[in-house]
Amino acid sequence: MVVASNMKNLIGTVACTLFLTVSGFYSSSDDVVELTPANFNKEVLQSDSLWLVEFYAPWCGHCQSLTPHWKKAATALKGVVKIGAVDADQHKSLGGQYGIRGFPTIKIFGSNKNKAEDYQGARSSQAIVDSALNSLRSMVKERLEGKTSGSDQGRQSSGGKKDVVDLTDDDFDKKVLNSDDIWLVEFYAPWCGHCKNLEPVWAAAASEVKEQTKGKVKLGAVDATVHQMIASRYGIQGFPTIKVFRKGEQPEDYEGGRSKADIVARALDLFSDNAAPPELLEILNGDILKKTCEDYQLCIIAALPHILDTGASGRNGYLEVMMKMAEKYKKKMWGWLWTEAGVQMDLEQSLGIGGFGYPAMAAINYRKMKFALLKGSFSEQGIHEFLRDLSMGRGSTATVGGGTLPNINSVEPWDGKDGELPVEDDIDLSDVELDDLGRIEL
Repeated sequence: MVVASNMKNLIGTVACTLFLTVSGFYSSSDDVVELTPANFNKEVLQSDSLWLVEFYAPWCGHCQSLTPHWKKAATALKGVVKIGAVDADQHKSLGGQYGIRGFPTIKIFGSNKNKAEDYQGARSSQAIVDSALNSLRSMVKERLEGKTSGSDQGRQSSGGKKDVVDLTDDDFDKKVLNSDDIWLVEFYAPWCGHCKNLEPVWAAAASEVKEQTKGKVKLGAVDATVHQMIASRYGIQGFPTIKVFRKGEQPEDYEGGRSKADIVARALDLFSDNAAPPELLEILNGDILKKTCEDYQLCIIAALPHILDTGASGRNGYLEVMMKMAEKYKKKMWGWLWTEAGVQMDLEQSLGIGGFGYPAMAAINYRKMKFALLKGSFSEQGIHEFLRDLSMGRGSTATVGGGTLPNINSVEPWDGKDGELPVEDDIDLSDVELDDLGRIEL
């Protein structure tokens, strides 16, 4: 029993020692820096030093064999080259970022930390030191010749990315989750090739989406290698990952295409799902016309019959048709305007409106100062066909008369009532004498 007990204790001691040896390759007394997702960016990617980093697994026999050589090389290179180690079995996300598939894998992080090189040398301390010094010599030479490419860490904030919002662990909640706007957020890694391909597309889409939604849909970007807290919260495993955020709702994965047209189309769909239709405005002065036409891709203008010809009910019927079409085409972000026939004659003449009766409609592209006229009926179907053709680039256009918007009369808004004929003055005939021929003499 005593022998059995002693044997049991011995086995337990050996097992415990083996476990500690396997799971604890490096300690604070070693010159090897233990790296984790929490410190990798600060220690390695933001460093000016040359780094050799071993990605290992505690159960890997080859890793165990490398350990004494790795420690010896770290001591020899102390103060010259940084030597680090990542437990890639424990920190799978960090290993995944660098495509680690076997153990041990050694990466060299030189001038451009986002383009790590594979170490191809022998696994002895001497070979490791020699390779490190060769890499250091090359890095110093690049700096001397001014060829160092530096880091791509700030790729989303560099020139040409003005409409992509950089997001961080510190401001993500405030800017995105607490916003009434819709957000498409790209989680990227600077070293990721697909992310670099997406970068100019994302920037171009951001500018177009901002313009077409008046900033109500925003495109953001998170460097997931730096802001790991927010990336971890949303379970980011691969790059680039795009997620859609709407206030009060759980984020959803973006599953559309990666072209500019795909991204913009999805953004406009999200916008139109939540947006109210554009306001239908009466042209009361020049400012209303100019601002609407300047702010939107197209401004749709209707000249409605005089109130005496239709009454309030007839006019409201026309306005209802226009509001339904504004709702139908709200994704297009067009402006919608109306005026009473004859009130803005300069405008009608510049658009050729009125020659074939009222109601009439024109669509103006303010930037090109071109317009198109509704030739069909002033109905939901007729206006739909007219606007559909415009959307597809069909239909004839002409230049706005004079090449600019005309002068606009300032008028009072319609009061919503039926029109009234002007009251005629009563004629006093008491002093009027009729001659024999029935002529009036005053």
